[in-house]
Amino acid sequence: MSSSSTLNDWMAIVAVEDLPKLGARVFQTPVGPIAIFRVESDQIFAVLDSCPHKGGPLSQGIVHGKSVTCPLHAWNIQLEDGCAQAPDEGCVKTFTTDIQEGMVCFKRSELQSHA
Repeated sequence: MSSSSTLNDWMAIVAVEDLPKLGARVFQTPVGPIAIFRVESDQIFAVLDSCPHKGGPLSQGIVHGKSVTCPLHAWNIQLEDGCAQAPDEGCVKTFTTDIQEGMVCFKRSELQSHA
């Protein structure tokens, strides 16, 4: 990143090492609770912590590959795009993440509204 305005566009949320592999942590934000997932390959994904089916807490689901299975009704949600895998339908809001100096960062603009 080359400018301080770009740096100001990001907010550090949690250290990568504080996220359990194949697990999640939940953070309360103005747009609602966001679940930050760390998959086996150490990729980081962030989604609104609410299944598109009945609002189940995705953060409490089982992570496999780049998906999470909702603990309420076993819907499989793809973490990359937030969409349910067929035959289920629906998507949950995803959030852009970046790793800076070992910290998971979110775009500030995405934390201000359900855009």
